[in-house]
Amino acid sequence: MSTLPTVLITGASSGIGATYAERFARRGHGLVLVARDKARLEALAARLRDEAKVAIDVLPADLTQQADLAAVEMRLRDDARIGILINNAGMAQSGGFLQQSAQSIDRLVALNTTALSRLAAAVAPRFAQAGTGSIVNIGSVVGFAPEFGMSIYGATKAFVLFLSQGMNLELAPQGIYVQAVLPAATRTEIWDRAGIDVNTLTDFMEVDELVDAALVGFDRRELVTIPPLHAAGRWDALDGARQGLLSDIRQAHAAERYQSQP
Repeated sequence: MSTLPTVLITGASSGIGATYAERFARRGHGLVLVARDKARLEALAARLRDEAKVAIDVLPADLTQQADLAAVEMRLRDDARIGILINNAGMAQSGGFLQQSAQSIDRLVALNTTALSRLAAAVAPRFAQAGTGSIVNIGSVVGFAPEFGMSIYGATKAFVLFLSQGMNLELAPQGIYVQAVLPAATRTEIWDRAGIDVNTLTDFMEVDELVDAALVGFDRRELVTIPPLHAAGRWDALDGARQGLLSDIRQAHAAERYQSQP
């Protein structure tokens, strides 16, 4: 009988991360739960140990702090039981670009991009050596939409999609599956933490429905899963247009329209 891989989940104390923990525990996977709130992690771990009878470790960490991030990287490099990384930890942005402080920008970028990238980079060599492993990066449809007015947050989520696609091209031949999950607005605590009144927003997806849809994509080995997208062909068209653009870029000379003044 094969042993299911352990799943390390960041941002696991609530919302999307906690729901991923519940779902994987029900499937029989051991867990390593990572978040800042140790008390909430311990409570979740105790409940899931009792309900699912699986091994669960708690690893409190603030991934914007270098020492904490390094500790999680070490766990990913050294613990051969871990075969799935759910890169879920993230924060939202309140206010427009002019309202952002240097500190808020640093923290947002550190968590949404730097920590996610470093954790994936920490585990990928071991996965490649084993010839198997999965990395799930939680992005957002806001990464498509500068019109939403969350410029820095959206840019970090566009980064997550690009990184995931690039990782797939590099790592799939090594046996590593990389999934980008792009939610729309989901009812989690991320909004309260950003100082955004959830009651001013509409069309929220419930977190259970979001994670269940993402796991359907995971089981199908989709590279990009967009749970709220009803017309799948729209993503195919967008990606096809991007690839067509690349085929039309000729680097030797400037395009004719730029070769003379109007």
